[in-house]
Amino acid sequence: MAYKIIMGDCIKELERLTTTINLAFLDPPFNQGKEYAEHDDNMPDDVYWQWMREVCSKIYELTSQGGAIYFMQREKNTEHILSCLRKSGWNLQNLIIWKKKTSAVPCSNKFGKHYQIIAYVTKGKKANIFNRLRINPPLPSNYKFRREDGMYVTDVWDDIRELTAGYFAGDEAIRKPDGNRFHKQQAPIQLLLRIVLSSSNPNDTVLDPFAGTGTTLVVAEQLRRNSIGIEKDKENIRCIEKRLTNSKESDNIQRYYNDYVYTDDIEKIWGYEISDSSKKYRVKQLSMLGEER
Repeated sequence: MAYKIIMGDCIKELERLTTTINLAFLDPPFNQGKEYAEHDDNMPDDVYWQWMREVCSKIYELTSQGGAIYFMQREKNTEHILSCLRKSGWNLQNLIIWKKKTSAVPCSNKFGKHYQIIAYVTKGKKANIFNRLRINPPLPSNYKFRREDGMYVTDVWDDIRELTAGYFAGDEAIRKPDGNRFHKQQAPIQLLLRIVLSSSNPNDTVLDPFAGTGTTLVVAEQLRRNSIGIEKDKENIRCIEKRLTNSKESDNIQRYYNDYVYTDDIEKIWGYEISDSSKKYRVKQLSMLGEER
């Protein structure tokens, strides 16, 4: 599959693009005053949201009918996000709650914060592609029997870990020679895997206009999707190129295949035939479930 890494300003590069986009993942700087080498993360609110609306409008123009954006942001900005997307032509399908696995961020005068939102929207009232994924997370303590064929993914994602400091960052977090993380807001492989599997098929084109460390492109490449990443930081560009040309085990999506083993046509959605060993694992897994019942 083909991937393209473009170094430059997001708006300018989107204006130059002529490729038809099927799916976009939008994880921009959150305007929280963080330090970026090539970006001012302390913009006036009205300027920031006008910028976001322009980005969404440019992507809308490039997107095929029924194509999708997954726009991730802080929960406090939900109203701005939905307004921004609506005014640029998108139709809301789901407001996904990505519940974090670490402790909630404490607040002195309100409930602690424990999630981020991901707005899933489409160009037109109905998605052209939506693959209904089935997963099999651990059963709640009050369940008596195991599920025979898993459950459909809902709009609450509480089974995907974030790459925070310490244990939860694990080997997947990209680090500098001194051990500090290369990018503190690195998106996890599992998150992009679910998004790309849900809203695209092999040979489709996936766009990430704020590519960061390139997780979207890394996942799309393995799933036989074409991808385009736009990034203005030259250090991030080098990081993306390294991840795509020198694959590491922690970027390998195969370890998550069995999370979706109950999904209809999973091999077709995944982009290639799964090995015999994985198929045997599924048969064994189903057999064990039968014995338990």
